Amino acid sequence: MALTSRQRVQTALSHQQPDYVPLDLGGSPVTGMHVSSVYLLRQALGLDPPGTPVKVVEPYQMLGEIDERLQAALGVDVVPLGRRKNMFGFENKDWKPWQLWDGTPVLVPGDFNTEPEPNGDLLMYPEGDKSAPPSGRMPKNGFYFDTIIRQDPIDEEKLNPEDNLEEFKPIDDDELQWLATEADRLYRETDKAILANFGGTAFGDIALVPAPFLKHPKGIRDVAEWYMSTVTRFDYVWKVFERQCEIGIANLKRIYEAVGDRVTAVFITGTDFGQQHGPFISPQTYRRLFKPFHQRVNAWVHENTPWKTFIHSCGSVVAFLDDFIEAGFDILNPVQCSAAGMDPRMLKERYGDRLVFWGGGVDTQKTLPFGTPDDVRREVRERIEIFGRGGGFVFNTVHNVQARVPVENLLALYETVNQCRGLPFPVTR
Repeated sequence: MALTSRQRVQTALSHQQPDYVPLDLGGSPVTGMHVSSVYLLRQALGLDPPGTPVKVVEPYQMLGEIDERLQAALGVDVVPLGRRKNMFGFENKDWKPWQLWDGTPVLVPGDFNTEPEPNGDLLMYPEGDKSAPPSGRMPKNGFYFDTIIRQDPIDEEKLNPEDNLEEFKPIDDDELQWLATEADRLYRETDKAILANFGGTAFGDIALVPAPFLKHPKGIRDVAEWYMSTVTRFDYVWKVFERQCEIGIANLKRIYEAVGDRVTAVFITGTDFGQQHGPFISPQTYRRLFKPFHQRVNAWVHENTPWKTFIHSCGSVVAFLDDFIEAGFDILNPVQCSAAGMDPRMLKERYGDRLVFWGGGVDTQKTLPFGTPDDVRREVRERIEIFGRGGGFVFNTVHNVQARVPVENLLALYETVNQCRGLPFPVTR
């Protein structure tokens, strides 16, 4: 008997074999697709008339909306549940037309306000407020925004952990009500698994440290300074994490009371611990500084909810996998198989009974953007064969699908996924 999407994902997360491998696209800010690629894919599938704009639902990475029609066409099994404000601190509402450098027509939120620099770069502002210092820059002819570091001179005598806690606050009643309503809508109106990203529990996520959503961030906000501080100001960072953890768990408690068991999995952290050729930090530093807080959050989730917990960490993280498991994580993403030591067969054989691999479906650095359609098909089939055995796998690309991917490769990707699942392509129009 065919499973619903929700049942399919739940079965895979329980390390049991579902009817076929579940598919995620757009369930989180790290499992999505650049808006220009969404536009090309929708056009190729005949979902829209030419020139129909696509919504930008995450302006920092310029991710496109994966709406119900595209979900149906691709056979997607996961939907996102997140907070109302995006990485630049404004809500996705009051849509207005905009255009990418390559001419792709898009819709952006009303507070998506940019200002050109003399060299043609575009500046973005926190909360859409042009009276505040800009917090993001899209280079001329670029596809994404880079964070602008806004670091005041550091006075060691005046450093206060509270300054790095400005963005970590108790969730307000309006936001709780919105999450409750949206979770209920997604649960009733779809049969899909809900992947939640409530925020506040990613300790030291370097995309968040510079705080592009704050008008005047205080504390340690420079990327290099922050990384050095994990060693040179260990006690300071520990105090930040300790208070952040208290606030995060208190918020999760209230959120669970609001959304209940409707959520299937929850995004806990996107802090990267790996680079292309090895660990980004030492395993000893992870165990000393990060793991205690991961354990606290995961323990609360597992003791009080049925949710599965999701860690996103790019690069070569094989040196941390036993620690991630001991810290209580159920799901690993993006499973960057091109990084050192991340051989998919080894990962499945050694960790497949303890970790769910959510990602790893095809390489987005080389194969998808630069390979042939046959290269894409070959890799997709191989990864499904390896990771899909016995459950414990949700298909997604390695991180977000980027801009400038040939549309033939996008079609080869999702056609092959559905061939392996025994489904037509498109699944529905």
